[in-house]
Amino acid sequence: MAEEEERRQEIEEVDCKTNDTTDMTFCMTNYHKGVLKMMSMMRTHHMLTDVKLIVSSETFEAHKLMLAAASPYFKAMFTGGLKESQCSEVTLHGICPSIMNRLLSFIYTGQIHITELAVCQILPAASMLQITDVIKACCIFLERQLSPVNALGIASFAEQHGCLELHKKANEFIMQHFAEVCQEEEFVQLSTKQLIDLIRKDELNVREETEVYNAVLRWVKYNEEERRPKMHAVLSAVRCQFLTPSFLNEQMKNCEVIKQLPACREYLAQIFRELTLHKRMSVRERIPKTPRVIYVAGGYLRSSLDTLEAFNLDTQKWTKLASLTIPRSGLGAAFVKGIFLRYWRKKQQPWM
Repeated sequence: MAEEEERRQEIEEVDCKTNDTTDMTFCMTNYHKGVLKMMSMMRTHHMLTDVKLIVSSETFEAHKLMLAAASPYFKAMFTGGLKESQCSEVTLHGICPSIMNRLLSFIYTGQIHITELAVCQILPAASMLQITDVIKACCIFLERQLSPVNALGIASFAEQHGCLELHKKANEFIMQHFAEVCQEEEFVQLSTKQLIDLIRKDELNVREETEVYNAVLRWVKYNEEERRPKMHAVLSAVRCQFLTPSFLNEQMKNCEVIKQLPACREYLAQIFRELTLHKRMSVRERIPKTPRVIYVAGGYLRSSLDTLEAFNLDTQKWTKLASLTIPRSGLGAAFVKGIFLRYWRKKQQPWM
């Protein structure tokens, strides 16, 4: 009985609009899995295979029909009138055998195992063979791996292989976490053009422009002899008009890199003069895409409250934060340079 019930669950009645018991349509929910499993078994045992894929020193037997169904690359090869359509052996270049084995396994099972070490080989191979689902899986994997340590590398990798959505996500991560990204090895390995393109972005999430300035100095000092001549071009991409006069003055007097570059020193001196004369700025402030949040602190309900909550305007969701150390009502608050400040005149007394 249990076996019969299981079989019934595997059969879904598709056409049930009428009560006609003499005309029905059924869909076998596990049919596709069963066919794929059988095809995989047949490949393993070299049953009805009609093509051999030569990858380096290894040979993989497969079915042209399966390859063509899963990959536009193979479909064009076997149906487009190319000489390979008549061949029983096809040599593939630019793919290592272990990665080809994983891709063939996916074609026959719909499953693929991705690791940090293998993803950098799987994605280019899947792109070459145009196996879209594997490309998507690799992009999802890399998106979940994003961190300040690897975000720049993932963005470059995604751009190289035409993964536009992953490239967008990686760049958004870089913008949002610039303060951490600029401390990593990948940052100092950027080319001059890559660095300028990055620090010119309006969306760069920094509390102060000094973070961008100091990041540029770190980049120059990593290879000062070679990069010192490029400092002026890079410095022009920093929004130095938002540096304070005291900071600019300190840099002109004490920064060894600036002291050795008269053009850079004069550039900062000009900005210093403009700031002290309160001239109108010719550059606009950065506008990072940070969450829009309303904070609600304290309050009064028969007595002062210790609650602290945040409302995200973009997601329309409330979040309960750590309670105030002392219940307060009549609070004032400000958000300054990434720090939430709350203040009050005195502790509120219960209403009489």
